[in-house]
Amino acid sequence: MKANFLIFAACLSLGAPALADDGHDHGEAAPVANANGPQRLPDGSVFLPKPAQRQLGVRTLPVSLDELPRSFELSGKVVMDPNAGGRVQAMLAGRLEAGPRGLPGIGQTVKKGEVLAHVVASSDVLERANQAAQLAQLRAARQLAEQRVARLRELSDTVPRKDIEAAASEVASLAAQIAALGAGAGAREALVAPVSGVIASASAVAGQVVGAGELIFEVIDPTRLRVEALVYDPQQAADVAGASLAVGGERVPLTFVGSARSLREQALPMLFQGEGEALARLAVGQAVRVFVQSASRVSGIRVPAASLMKNAANQNVVWVKNAPERFEPRVVVFAVLDGASVAVTAGLQAGERVVTQAAGLLNQIR
Repeated sequence: MKANFLIFAACLSLGAPALADDGHDHGEAAPVANANGPQRLPDGSVFLPKPAQRQLGVRTLPVSLDELPRSFELSGKVVMDPNAGGRVQAMLAGRLEAGPRGLPGIGQTVKKGEVLAHVVASSDVLERANQAAQLAQLRAARQLAEQRVARLRELSDTVPRKDIEAAASEVASLAAQIAALGAGAGAREALVAPVSGVIASASAVAGQVVGAGELIFEVIDPTRLRVEALVYDPQQAADVAGASLAVGGERVPLTFVGSARSLREQALPMLFQGEGEALARLAVGQAVRVFVQSASRVSGIRVPAASLMKNAANQNVVWVKNAPERFEPRVVVFAVLDGASVAVTAGLQAGERVVTQAAGLLNQIR
């Protein structure tokens, strides 16, 4: 009987919870998930409370159905506008000297006609010796001619006037030759800015020796640039109603200047003109994407390009707000418009509210 009681007591002790002494506990139990926090619901939608929406900066916009121009995307690059930019090249071979404000650096603002630097003409020893010898001969000849003119003027009563005038003309001719040869021996060419703008490139160092025709500076107007794009279908070049490019999410309209009549690497170059402060963020030679609008139209809903996301299946989706604190992903089909926005042709209905800001953060909620 006593043995049965001991066995029963042992079983009770095994079933009771084991409690650690003070200072030897292993922490509290795992916290329960907050049902009021941002979370992905079983149907794929996201529950996002209003305070979290304000913290993430979520913004939505009601959309509408419109007739939008069909567009196609081209690869292009930024080029200099020949009417708003220019190159500064040395006409003489010589040594560079700083201008009145010193040698300009890249990004410095200059005005048209401003002297940027000087080129002091250089010549070899033999050429300088020949020039010095010619100057000595001309100076000696001028001195003799001046003495002859002085004698003829003293005898002006007996010497014909035409002889005196001929001698004076010879003196003037010798003086002009001496001045021209002296100027050529110490020629100093001024390099001036061809247009008003900023220095795009500079390769000038004080004392640098440059050759004739060498490029020293490039000056551009950063608010007036051109974009050259290549199109491989000549039919697209004939159907241009407008064009634009995206600069930091901002749409910059372009004016179609024209297309070439000769192929370059099996492609037809097209030239566009752009103006605006946004172009100042681009550099000459930078690769850009040009969005060309054709004359044909497509029925779709315009949404910002930043609203497009990818889901786990690598499908294009946008987030739609269908309740004050609930957002639903929609798989969409779209066509490019202008780089800053796209035309959704399937997957959205007019009047729905599409997330235009913080869509990437919303897409990461799990």
